[in-house]
Amino acid sequence: MEPVSRGQAGPRIALAGFFIECNRWSPVSTAQDFQAGTDLAGDDLAAQLRAAAPRLLPDMPGFVAEMDRLGPWQPVPLRMAGAQPGGPVDQAFFTSFVEDVVQRLLESGPLDGVYVCAHGAALTTQQDDPDGAFFERLRAILGPAVPIVAVFDLHANVCPRTVQALSAFVAYRTNPHVDLRERGEEAARHLHTLLREGPGVVEHVKLPLVPPAPSQLVAPGHPYHALIDLAQQQVGGRVLNVSLCGGFALADSPHCGFSVCVSASHGDRAAAREVAGRLAHAVWRERGRFVTRLTPLAQAVRAAVQAGEDTALTPLILADVADNPGGGGSGQTVDLLEALLDAGARGVVLGVYTDPDLAAQAHALGTGHTFEACLNRHASGRGFDRSLRVRATVQALHGGEFVGRRGMVAGSRRTMGPTAWLALEGRHGHALQLVVISVRQQLLDPAQLDILGSLADVRTLVIKSRGHFRAAFEGFTSDDRILEVDCPGLTTPNLATLPWARLPRPVFPIDVDAAWP
Repeated sequence: MEPVSRGQAGPRIALAGFFIECNRWSPVSTAQDFQAGTDLAGDDLAAQLRAAAPRLLPDMPGFVAEMDRLGPWQPVPLRMAGAQPGGPVDQAFFTSFVEDVVQRLLESGPLDGVYVCAHGAALTTQQDDPDGAFFERLRAILGPAVPIVAVFDLHANVCPRTVQALSAFVAYRTNPHVDLRERGEEAARHLHTLLREGPGVVEHVKLPLVPPAPSQLVAPGHPYHALIDLAQQQVGGRVLNVSLCGGFALADSPHCGFSVCVSASHGDRAAAREVAGRLAHAVWRERGRFVTRLTPLAQAVRAAVQAGEDTALTPLILADVADNPGGGGSGQTVDLLEALLDAGARGVVLGVYTDPDLAAQAHALGTGHTFEACLNRHASGRGFDRSLRVRATVQALHGGEFVGRRGMVAGSRRTMGPTAWLALEGRHGHALQLVVISVRQQLLDPAQLDILGSLADVRTLVIKSRGHFRAAFEGFTSDDRILEVDCPGLTTPNLATLPWARLPRPVFPIDVDAAWP
C-alpha cells in the first residue's frame, strides 16, 4: 500500500488498538472481557475520539488532539480493543480481531500512516507474541513506505517483530502511568516528522533483567526515575524517542526482560543502535536496585491496628500487591481481609473488591439489610483461592459508573458494574468497610469510592494494586505509610516462587548470577 499525496484535506491516518497485559497463570481473557473494557470500531470509535469523557485510554484522544492542532488530517478509525489485565487471550477472538482490522484496513483506501494504541505484553492461548504478529501483519499490508507509530505501556515485553514493523516506538515514562495523553501527543508529532522527512526505524536491546512490578516505580530516589531522565537526554537530532520498558514478568514469555528501544528518523539505525547499547549498559549497572522488599502480613496488620488506635498517626495504605487486578489478579483473595477482621483493626476500608455475586446479593437485599456474606463463593478452596463467610450490612449501593478525577483514568468514563458498600463484622466488634464491585479492576481513582461514601474517617485504606493508586491518592498519606504486603496471589512479586516455563533463564533477580553481555 503506497502513501497518498496529501492535499488540502491533509494526510489520511488509520487508528487502531490492541491493549491487554496477560498473566500466564490467570483465567483466559475472552471476547466478553474486551466488551466489558473497550471494543469499538468504525463510526463507534470515531464518536469517542473527541468526546468530553471518552471510553478510550488517554493516548488515543491525545494523539487526535495533537493531530488536530498540527493541521488538517483525515482520521480513519479501524478498531480499538482493550481489556483489563488477565490471562492469555482466547485465540479465536484474537484471530477474528486481526482479520477484522485487516479487512477494514484494506477497505479504507490509500493511507499516509497508522497510529496504534498498544500495551505490548499480550499472550494468546496459542501465541507468545500476538503483539508482534499484529504489527507484522499491518506492515505486510502497508509496505515499507507508510509510517506506523505506536504508544506502549512501560511494562511492554518488546519483541523483534514489533520493532521491525514500527517506524516509531513510544512508551510511557511514568509509573503510575499518568502521561498517556502526552505520549499520544508525542506520537502525533513523530508521525508528522516521518511524513515530512522519510522513514523511521526502531532499534532495541533486551536485558536478562525482569524487575518485579513494584520495583518499577518511577519516582525521585528510585532507579527507574534516574534512568528515564538519562534516556531523555539522548533525544535530539535524528533520535526521536528513547523508551525504557521494564516489562511484565508474569507473562512468562520468551520476550520478557527489560528493553531499551530507540526510534530514529532518516532510517538512521546506527544512531539508534549506539544509543540503545549505551543505555542498556546504564540499566544493567543499576540492576541490583530493581528488587522488591515486602512487608510481612503480621507486621502490616499490626500497623493497621496501631493506626486505628492512635489518631495522631497519619493514615495507612496497605497494598495487596499479590492480588492486583491490574496484573491479572482476581481481586478476590481474602488473606489480608481476614487477618484485619481477626485483629479488630478500626477504621479500615478495603476498596475495591471484585465479587459480582456478592454485589448482586447486596443489591437484591437493599440498603440497611444484614446478612451472612460469602466472599469469593466459587473458590476452589486450594491455596489462596478460598472463600470467607462473615456477617455484613449493606451501607450503600450504586450502579458503578464514574468519571475519573485523578491519575491514570482522569477524565475518562468508566464502570465498575453494580457496586455495594458493606460493613463486615469483625471478631472484636469493629466493622471493616468493604467496597464490592462487579467488573474486575484495581482502585485507580478516589471517584470509585466517593460515589458510595466518604474517606474522611478512614485510618487504613487497603488497595488491591501494585502501585497505580499512588498517582490518585498521593494526598491521603505519606510514602513511608504505604506498605506493600506479602500475601499469596497470582501477581506476587516473589518471582522465584512461580512455576516458570517460558521465561529465558538466567535472569536477574531470580538468578542473582545472571550475566550480560
